[in-house]
Amino acid sequence: MRGLVKYARGPGNVAVREVPEPALSDGEVLVEIEATGICGSDLHILEDRIEIPIRVPVVMGHEFSGRIVDRGKDVSGLGVGDAVTAMPSVFICGACRFCRAGAHNLCMQRKSMGYWHHGSFAPRVSVPGRCVHRLPAGLGFRAAALAEPLACAVHAVTEMTGVSAGDLVAIVGPGSIGLLCLQVVTAEGGRAVVLGTAVDQRRLELARRLGAEVIVNVDDGDAVARVAELTEGYGADVVLECSGSPSGASLSLELVRKQGKLTQVGLFGGPISMDLGQVAVKEIRFTGSFGQRATSWRRALQLVARRAVDTGALITHDIPIDDWRRGFDLSARSEGIKVLLDVKER
Repeated sequence: MRGLVKYARGPGNVAVREVPEPALSDGEVLVEIEATGICGSDLHILEDRIEIPIRVPVVMGHEFSGRIVDRGKDVSGLGVGDAVTAMPSVFICGACRFCRAGAHNLCMQRKSMGYWHHGSFAPRVSVPGRCVHRLPAGLGFRAAALAEPLACAVHAVTEMTGVSAGDLVAIVGPGSIGLLCLQVVTAEGGRAVVLGTAVDQRRLELARRLGAEVIVNVDDGDAVARVAELTEGYGADVVLECSGSPSGASLSLELVRKQGKLTQVGLFGGPISMDLGQVAVKEIRFTGSFGQRATSWRRALQLVARRAVDTGALITHDIPIDDWRRGFDLSARSEGIKVLLDVKER
């Protein structure tokens, strides 16, 4: 079978290549991929500027849905034919303080699908049964391919930040994660203001349709003043920085009110400079959010099951695997929101 492979470290070094069929170990299932999406971190892998361990050669991809076509020994509760998605943390130690607390995303030995373990940019992938989740009834494969980023949004909004009903939440960056965070915020009863640049106009209009109370093009005027108008001059109760850009991080510090909450969700791909003195003088509760946990997945799937979140609305393009570079370019230039790669065998 053919897959999209990061075959060596360094910028680039990605190509469609013949790859072996996944070996199925005890406790694993074999999933036939129905839909798989390009994540911002896949762009970072392409550029080789990511702080997550990578082992090459590796089939990329970790956002997916599909059907179980085989299973190894010692797999219970899952059967051939089940429609599923899966958590990408395919290896965790299970013994460190983070694993024992349920924070598998922070395991000291965590290895992830698409980085270390072969991922979903190929027709089939093997996954530990403990990582697998059945799809809620009525959820299509395309929309289900965004279950993983939705779980990241749940972790950021609900578990790490704690958005409360009535909070004015400024979301900086209307990419896939920002738009999913928007929907989780509104599901929690928050009021969302979504901010982006002129390049993001299509994404900002989608944010309005998905429930944003206000959208702000930061290139058109004073974004800080606009948020101040909405909050009697105080600033946002909560800011979710989802752009992963230095300018977005600096803006977030200006937007959040004194004693407000600021959560860094986007990944920068390298060190940046920002005025952390503002965290002290404004007494900001500043935290980060990375990946997702089992609890995030359960809540994410509940949200899509009761149609509180529309993941399918984010899908803008379907690209054949041989045209993968165009799909990556669409994502990098913000011309696509969620781009799916077609990896099926013909």
